[in-house]
Parts: sequence; structure tokens; C-alpha cells
Amino acid sequence: MTVTVLRLSRHAAALSVASAAVFVAMTALEFFYFRRLSGGLPSLDMRVTGFTPDEGMAWLTALGRRGGEIIIVWHYLTLDLLFPALLSLTLVSLILAFGRRLTNFRAMPAQLQALCALVLVLPYTITDYVQNLAVARLLSDFQSANPDSLSLASSLTVTKFVLLAIPVAVAAVFALAVKRR
Repeated sequence: MTVTVLRLSRHAAALSVASAAVFVAMTALEFFYFRRLSGGLPSLDMRVTGFTPDEGMAWLTALGRRGGEIIIVWHYLTLDLLFPALLSLTLVSLILAFGRRLTNFRAMPAQLQALCALVLVLPYTITDYVQNLAVARLLSDFQSANPDSLSLASSLTVTKFVLLAIPVAVAAVFALAVKRR
């Protein structure tokens, strides 16, 4: 497994392009289709600072059953099923690609390099999928949504973005350190 993880660094550019393409597609759907379905309200996934139960319920109500089904199919069962894994692979590849150009990181055993990259990225990956499940559950049966389930979805959304910032920051610091050399 270590060898497979370490080989990801060879594909950092391709993975970055693929992640960017999926992100652009998701963002285009959000702004040109999903917001129209919800009367202009941003999706729960897009609310970096979270949302109140009332805001979450307003979004679910504005979508209605049909809008919720559309978002489940076109977002959660397609692009957002792929995106967290693709972004995670991209982040691991970038951390390894830049890290292996740094003397101290390169001096670590290969297994430790792979483990460091995975430990930095996997919490985000897991949280993103759990958050997607929570929101998809709300969409599939929005009439049973309650303040607790909406608060959980909001907390998971904020946590996802916080956990995403960690590997992004590490990759950026590594990139800057490589550039300084």
C-alpha cells in the first residue's frame, strides 16, 4: 500500500486538473441550477460557516420533494460521490510531491511519508462523506428534518471545511518551501 500511495505523487498534476474540473462542474450546477430550484438559497454544502436549523429548513422547504430528488441525483449520487475521493487523492499527491522535494520529509522512511499524507487527508475525506450522507438524508425525507438533524448537518459542514484546510495548508507550506529553495 505504501508504494501505491507514494506513486500518487507522480500524478499530482493530472489529479489536480481532474479535481478542478469536477469542482467547476459542481459549482456551475450550484449557481446555474440548484440555486434556481431553491429560490436563490445556497446549498447546505456551500455554507462554510454552517447554518441554523431555520436556514436549513428554509432551504429544504424551498426545494420541496422534487428539488431534493434532483439534488440527490445530480449532486450526491454523481459529482459529490466522486469529488471527496478525488480531492483527497489530489491532496495526498500534492503533499507527497512537494514533501519529497524537501530534505527533512524525503529523509523520513517511505512508509512514514505515506502515513503522514494519509493522516492529514483522511479525516477530511471521512467527514465529507458523512456530511454528504447527513444532507442527502435530509433531502430524501425533509419532512422528518428536525433541529437536531439540521444542527448535526451544519456541524459536519463546518468540520469538513476545517479538516480540508489542514492538508491544503500543509501542501501550500510545502510548495512555498520548495519554491524558496
